[in-house]
Amino acid sequence: MGVKQILMVLPEIDWIEDEGLKGAVLRTYERALKEGGWAPEDMARMPFTLAKETDISYADHVRAVTRIARAVYDVFKDIFGNRVPLRRDVLVAGALLHDVGKLVEVEQEGDNFRKSAGGKVLRHPFSGVALAAAEGVPAEVLHIIAVHSKEGDPYPRTPEGAIVHHADFTTFDTIPG
Repeated sequence: MGVKQILMVLPEIDWIEDEGLKGAVLRTYERALKEGGWAPEDMARMPFTLAKETDISYADHVRAVTRIARAVYDVFKDIFGNRVPLRRDVLVAGALLHDVGKLVEVEQEGDNFRKSAGGKVLRHPFSGVALAAAEGVPAEVLHIIAVHSKEGDPYPRTPEGAIVHHADFTTFDTIPG
């Protein structure tokens, strides 16, 4: 499994300018794919959710969330300038990694996808934080992974965390299934 294959599936990783953060994101994907028993190209065929019947893949969902988050960043920069400071690399890394825990939460049996044994007891925000923390992802990105889903609702979100949360639900809530 290699970095090139991951970048082919998730080319938005190259948007991260900080080389250390980009490396941590790539290592997190390498770890998650290995632990989940997936190849990089599997991200383009596994469903992004088991909660509804859909043909939208994990990769398409992550790419859409990342692109929405980046578009919000660009609009904020154009309209608000520095009055609403956002950390671009933190935002992009958080969007790319928000669902990385699904790579260990989901498994394939024949033609079907289902919750793995670990996924039945630990939802992807938690496993995602563990995977990313093991690869040196900084706390502000771990925060985004942790609070992007319903588990984060009782807690304050950073501006970047709020953007990824809403980008995630924008895609989830609008995709039929």
